Amino acid sequence: MTDSLLRHDWTLDEIEALLDLPFNDLIFRAQSLHRERFDPNQIQMSSLLSIKTGACAEDCGYCSQSAKYDSGLEAEKLMPLEDVVKAADAAKQKGASRFCMGAAWRNPTDKNLQRVIEMVEAVNGMGMETCLTLGMLSEQQAERLRDAGLDYYNHNLDTSPEFYGEVITTRTFDDRLQTLSHVRDAGINVCSGGILGMGESRRDRASMLRELVNLPKHPESVPINMLVKIEGTPLSQVEDLDPLEFVRTIAVARILMPNSYVRLSAGRGEMSDEMQALCFLAGANSIFYGERLLTTDNPEADRDRALLERLGMKTEALVETEVKAAKTPCQKAQAV
Repeated sequence: MTDSLLRHDWTLDEIEALLDLPFNDLIFRAQSLHRERFDPNQIQMSSLLSIKTGACAEDCGYCSQSAKYDSGLEAEKLMPLEDVVKAADAAKQKGASRFCMGAAWRNPTDKNLQRVIEMVEAVNGMGMETCLTLGMLSEQQAERLRDAGLDYYNHNLDTSPEFYGEVITTRTFDDRLQTLSHVRDAGINVCSGGILGMGESRRDRASMLRELVNLPKHPESVPINMLVKIEGTPLSQVEDLDPLEFVRTIAVARILMPNSYVRLSAGRGEMSDEMQALCFLAGANSIFYGERLLTTDNPEADRDRALLERLGMKTEALVETEVKAAKTPCQKAQAV
């Protein structure tokens, strides 16, 4: 059966018109659609670990891991397998259902990829979903990751094709699209979104969303990040984005990609509880959980738990546990 809402032919003017809607009308439309496809009071939780930090050859203007900028970040080698497994276990105990691993590479060598494959297999063996972000991939590398059982691969578009050159010069926008094509063709779920607040216009945000929604298949996961300003990077002094503009973008992402998980990602440490609640109302239904992302702070786990409790929201991991508890009364459901 064809889903009439899953369009791949959105125009830039159509998407910009959504962003221009009165705020209440936009949120109502996004929340109404969200309720048709998801439990509005349920959040998917992922945990992110940097398995190889710094010394990246890219010049992404927002990133502290670039070797081209003096951000004070100390480069680290690829983590040992046993340390990754310990981190994954800790994340699972705190309620994460997906474990994401990121390495600061332009693209992985085949030797390094084999070491990462061992991590994927180990985390899969723990009953968690796996996600990687390693930079650009070849077709053969994507197939190797598929054969290892990788669930998701993250490769963000970051911004619009028109604004892209203002942020990154060491790889092209088409390079990113090619990696997404390799991942999708290999049968791995695509995780791709962007970063807001880098000095782009509203039309740029519409253009980025158009690129995502008009892919041959909507990304299964769409992370929307707020720029975290890091001293020493070119974007450290950019003007702050209006928080309501961020919420608008979340809402439009939900409308355009109704079956995708829309993840509230980097920048939550700078967001008020009220802003995060508005994002959930606008259709965000996934967050990164834990105290750090790749190199930036993330709201502490206790704060996340407290906010979800105040909002009466539950995580997917908790919901699954409660279902099992209902079937086997002797098994106690664990609180998040």
